[in-house]
Amino acid sequence: MTPPVPESQVMPAPRILPAGDEAVLVELGQEIRRELNLRVRALAHLLTGPEAPAWVREVVPAYASLLVYYDPDRASYEEVQETLRALVAKGGHIDLPAPRRIEIPVRYGGDDGPDLEWVAHRVGLSPEEVIARHSRPIYVVYMLGFLPGFCYLGDLPPELAVERRETPRLSLPAGAVAIGGRQTGIYSLDNSPGGWRWIGRTDVRLWDPDRDPPFLLQAGDEVRFVPV
Repeated sequence: MTPPVPESQVMPAPRILPAGDEAVLVELGQEIRRELNLRVRALAHLLTGPEAPAWVREVVPAYASLLVYYDPDRASYEEVQETLRALVAKGGHIDLPAPRRIEIPVRYGGDDGPDLEWVAHRVGLSPEEVIARHSRPIYVVYMLGFLPGFCYLGDLPPELAVERRETPRLSLPAGAVAIGGRQTGIYSLDNSPGGWRWIGRTDVRLWDPDRDPPFLLQAGDEVRFVPV
């Protein structure tokens, strides 16, 4: 069951906004927080399960919001809005499927992570301690975006949070593991531009158009980095 929300973290009322003629955006908050993301996932689960409304075409989860595409021939905007408000209220009391946990082997530093030394100096730790602290948490996939299969992972230990590069790199390899603010992520395509701090690399393919499904990770999965 979705964990109860502490009184100090009472969820704001959802905002449901039109997003063109065939979509609505359900905003459940404005923060990057696991409790909010759980509510997003619960709503997505209700909208894609066996009892989903017939008008649902697709849902796209983000940190604290869900974009819902609907069939305007099956429901009006007002009907969609009413149903979504009811499902948001219901979502805090449903059982979500247990998340998948995926281990990602990472080579840290050197040519596979040229920003590791910079990050270590910036946060006042040794490169070995940065590796240990980066690979210690179990991260959650908040959302996919930017590139096919690129995953936004939280929550990075606060002592490792660093600013992005002033000038983004024009080309990063697939599998580059990087830090940006309080998040970490994995670049999924070769020759990707990126401004996050590149600290490691994995050979695991996050995006493979010949694989079914092509995405290795999905929102709600858990990820653990394993230094190699």
